[in-house]
Amino acid sequence: MSELPPDHHADDQPDPLDGFDEIIAEETTRDPDLAVIEAGSRTLRTQGGAPDADIPARPADPEVDKALREVETELATRWGETKLEPSVSRIAALMDVLGEPQRSYPSIHITGTNGKTSTARMIEALLGAFELRTGRYTSPHVQSITERISLDGAPISAERFIETYQDIKPYVEMVDAAQEYRLSFFEVLTGMAYAAFADAPADVAVVEVGMGGSWDATNVIDGDVAVVTPIDLDHTDRLGTTHAEIATEKAGIIKQGATVIMAQQPVEAAQVLLKKAVEVDATVAREGLEFGVVERQVAVGGQLVTLRGLGGEYPEVYLPLHGAHQAHNAAVALAAVEAFFGVGAQRPDALDLDTVRKAFAAVASPGRLEVVRRSPTVVLDAAHNPAGARAAAEAIGEAFQFSRLVGVVGASGDKNVRGLLEAFEPVFAEIVVTQNSSHRAMDADELAGIAVEVFGEDRVQVEPRLPDALEAAITLAEEEGEFSGGGVLVTGSVITVGEARLLLGRG
Repeated sequence: MSELPPDHHADDQPDPLDGFDEIIAEETTRDPDLAVIEAGSRTLRTQGGAPDADIPARPADPEVDKALREVETELATRWGETKLEPSVSRIAALMDVLGEPQRSYPSIHITGTNGKTSTARMIEALLGAFELRTGRYTSPHVQSITERISLDGAPISAERFIETYQDIKPYVEMVDAAQEYRLSFFEVLTGMAYAAFADAPADVAVVEVGMGGSWDATNVIDGDVAVVTPIDLDHTDRLGTTHAEIATEKAGIIKQGATVIMAQQPVEAAQVLLKKAVEVDATVAREGLEFGVVERQVAVGGQLVTLRGLGGEYPEVYLPLHGAHQAHNAAVALAAVEAFFGVGAQRPDALDLDTVRKAFAAVASPGRLEVVRRSPTVVLDAAHNPAGARAAAEAIGEAFQFSRLVGVVGASGDKNVRGLLEAFEPVFAEIVVTQNSSHRAMDADELAGIAVEVFGEDRVQVEPRLPDALEAAITLAEEEGEFSGGGVLVTGSVITVGEARLLLGRG
């Protein structure tokens, strides 16, 4: 196991898992429309960490909290993110009446199947370290809707979120009245993000697509840099059933004269992306050829990587995230920022190494192999498709080396649940199946039926309520004794992870 880089002093960093002594004991109601619970439930034998500043809690001011809930309620009346009418006509109309705010700053646009949010956070950290004011738009949120819109590396305040919504609301209603369908939940949030970035003003926007690319609401921007993270089979009912079909949709973010930063892809997907790049005279940089991961070692709290960028090598970069997939995300993020600054094209020199190291060392990605409890260790990961599950399973074995790992899985009914469970089967000693509060959640008994086929009846326990599932998993992990090395992985859905995060005191 590698040590941290010389300029990283572990003693200087407060342990985020210290100092939180209270046990969650209060049952509160759920809000199924927003798919997130507000606080804990029955007593969990757990000591959670201090709240993470990157995931905002509910506003302390009752009036602000009330106003935010009113905005959330209004947004919840619109089409949800899973109901789509493939078109950018409505969001384009909104941008028009708002004065095209998305054209007031350059942007880096990110698509792909897995790794988009982590990559966006890394890009944001790098740009911020080079003293650019950033706006970041990602989805879905883990706990708070305000997470989706960030300025200068932090979610906008509840007050600013409310103000932005109220500012654009009259224009939203104007577009609603003129269109066949009202603007969707995601379209309104996209309009809010672009308006907030223009108002800030942001020097550069880092924008993650919601789904696909061509007809995604975010695609009213013309990204100077188009990033394509690994493509796999997900949302097949909407994007296509092959890698090539899905890549065709995602290639829609590649604009005339842009630079394309392409993660390692299936051959069919790569062919589609390269063809689109040729059609629009875009420049392409490919992971494994123009840039990539040179070396990586497991380190305390993450990994130590050497990256090859467009301008040269960046040795001994500490990344406080687990897994080979995060090292590859880091390589993609670095290349994207280099391309944004013209490295490899207008300028031959690499970015300042110390600044790159500082930026990566500060990266956080909540809900991505995030430790939220010790003794036994509870880890959260938002893997929700087979590719994400395979990456998480490999990473957790490398980084934690549990003697016994218990899974808590709550998945959405529209996902490849069998494939997800099969990816985790080799690493889970037992699995506790459950369901989150979303209307999209697969029924726990239905999920259990699939789990029994994959794991066998003796390894499956059913607890429909997530608090009960966490309690059961912690009990199973502790069965071999306090020092047995047992652990719990909560996974299957961003919503499941967000709700578990709240239950375990992280927000």
